[in-house]
Amino acid sequence: MEAATLECPNSSSEKRYFPESLDSSDGDEEGVLACEDLELNPFDGLPYSSRYYKLLKEREDLPIWKEKYSFMEKLLQSQVVIVSGDAKCGKSSQVPQWCAEYCLSIHYQHGGVVCTQVHKPTAVQLALRVADEMDVNIGHEVGYVIPFENCCTSETILRYCTDDMLQREMMSNPFLGSYGVIILDDIHERSIATDVLLGLLKDVLLARPELKLIINSSPHLINKLSSYYGNVPLIQVKNKHPVEVVYLSGAQKESFESILRLIFEIHHSGEKGDIVVFLACEQDIEKAYEIVCQEGSNLNPDLGELVVVPLYPKEKCALFKPNDETEKRCPVYQRRVVLTASSGESLICSNTVKFVIDVGVERRKVYNPRIRADSLVTQPISQSQAETRKQLLGASPSGKLFCLYSEEFASRDMRPLKPAEMQEANLTSMVLFMKRVDIAGLGHCDFMNRPAPESLMQALEDLDYLAALDNDGNLSEFGIIMSEFPLDPQLSKSILASCEFDCVDEMLTIAAMVTAPNCFLHLSRGAEEAALSSWKTFLHPDGDHFTLINIYKAYQDTTLNAASEHCVEKWCHDYFLNCSALRTAEVIRAELLEIIKRIELPYTEPAFGSKENTLNIKKALLSGYFMQIARDVDGAGNYLMLTHKQVAQLHPRSCYSVAGRMPEWVLFHKFSIASNNYIRTASEIAPELFMQLAPQYYFSNLPPSESKDILQQVMDHLSPISATKKEQMCDKCPETTEQRCSVQ
Repeated sequence: MEAATLECPNSSSEKRYFPESLDSSDGDEEGVLACEDLELNPFDGLPYSSRYYKLLKEREDLPIWKEKYSFMEKLLQSQVVIVSGDAKCGKSSQVPQWCAEYCLSIHYQHGGVVCTQVHKPTAVQLALRVADEMDVNIGHEVGYVIPFENCCTSETILRYCTDDMLQREMMSNPFLGSYGVIILDDIHERSIATDVLLGLLKDVLLARPELKLIINSSPHLINKLSSYYGNVPLIQVKNKHPVEVVYLSGAQKESFESILRLIFEIHHSGEKGDIVVFLACEQDIEKAYEIVCQEGSNLNPDLGELVVVPLYPKEKCALFKPNDETEKRCPVYQRRVVLTASSGESLICSNTVKFVIDVGVERRKVYNPRIRADSLVTQPISQSQAETRKQLLGASPSGKLFCLYSEEFASRDMRPLKPAEMQEANLTSMVLFMKRVDIAGLGHCDFMNRPAPESLMQALEDLDYLAALDNDGNLSEFGIIMSEFPLDPQLSKSILASCEFDCVDEMLTIAAMVTAPNCFLHLSRGAEEAALSSWKTFLHPDGDHFTLINIYKAYQDTTLNAASEHCVEKWCHDYFLNCSALRTAEVIRAELLEIIKRIELPYTEPAFGSKENTLNIKKALLSGYFMQIARDVDGAGNYLMLTHKQVAQLHPRSCYSVAGRMPEWVLFHKFSIASNNYIRTASEIAPELFMQLAPQYYFSNLPPSESKDILQQVMDHLSPISATKKEQMCDKCPETTEQRCSVQ
């Protein structure tokens, strides 16, 4: 990849603006001379704009800027460099640019630069900001790659991507030969994909001595990283401003009242600056949003407008500083109150934050491999998370952190480090990936924190049930095809089964809708009745999966017939649907269809609505989700899981709950153990269908229960042909799954 040819653009060029001091050239000759004197951007060969110099001054004020020379020196001399810096020090935006300068200096002979992020919003927004700072075009010299969205070309020099996308790239490019520098950012988030990359890149660095690896992390993880990667150079950066910390030890018991009181006290004080509130979970965000909006509408307008921003970490959103144009259009002072939860720290990229309120607890999702279900557990945040929240204020003077807990609570009840996701999550997707890269000889991974053996065995067992493994515990041909889809393995299996049952079109729609964010809007108080009335239009008697197809088809029809994008948004608003989520589903579906075509799987024309098609969709769903079956044990909507003894109810927005009809047997997409044990996205299935499609050895391994006895009676009454088939399947399988699965 060569640097662009240096040439002076004419007035019709796509790019850019001359520096303001030279814009008003009077004569043609002077204009030519001015153009020749302009400093040219080495990345695209065009003159720098005036905005470049303005942003350069801002960059030079960042805490990390004074470490540039030291960093470049260590980058030249070492293969691995660790950068330790507080939040807001500038490491995520400046270090990648410096690495791009390094790659340019050696003419990209080893490739370009890639920088990973844990969260999609930060990958996108960092790419936009860095393209602006480098004075180049987004999508060309600088780009981003996130799930189901690629804004890069083959000429892209610096790309930001989510860690899972770089992990997926290793399936086709195991040694990541297109990159000369790899930057792993936000290591302290301890996501599964980042931990896997940390382990696999050890082998890649040995195979590619020319490759450079930069590890960006908060200071809390430095000791662990140093022992993990050995004695490698370290750059340490501190923020410039001290932060005042106020502990409110009695506020934790009545946190909502304390939060409201603090917000309005700050607003009445007249001190300028945005407020960020860290709550325990999304339900608390919704509750606080409603209360603050309601109370805020009664405030004195002379104090300025109070703008409440709910920031959900799982959704594609982030908080950035308002641009100059926005501030010009809003002469009245606006104070933003940002409500977020755990992992929201990485989404706050605004220097206007002056106040942080932290409740000190979070609701974490912890996976239990024995019952194949997540538990939602409320527990204290870690000391490292508390410190990161404090650091959000370090870039601005006079920042204040209000902790709704005591110093004693922080030292006694908070763990030093945030737990690694690998130790608390379902590992089935990770194990499928590791099996896939083992084909390239990278299957043995030195993890910074080893996953629990029980979780690994459960993941291997599930892949075996899904026919993704052969008799030696390696990936089967089926498993290799499943790994091509950027989806949960169960969903991938359902898509492959839909090829056999002639319902690919419908299954792709279901896969896209359950992968995208929730298509139903968060409802404010008083809107439930109107929303349910609107949603009844889409309800399907055969289940929630079919309702999702109805919603997507209605959205598509509206998009095709709408006069403008505004009409589509209005339609979504009228039906209380999330327009952004439906757009995302459309993009996901298009990419899944591309994968189907690329690997030449059979694709039939849609036949949604016929009885045969409905049965085929249920067969495809059961092929992947036979491990997620529940039975109504008392006729009152209390569903007992087939794999364990947890009881749950259908979600109030399920089509069955709305219609007041509770089917006996359901297949479900999601279930978490919490205060409300809700089954989400459920569809009715017949026990006969389950016995025909579930692997016999899976059924044999189910714990004893009344539901299993009923299924056994169903199996006994099946036709002799079906029974013979099951026996043949059973003869092909060994006595235990563990004999077939070996941990690599």
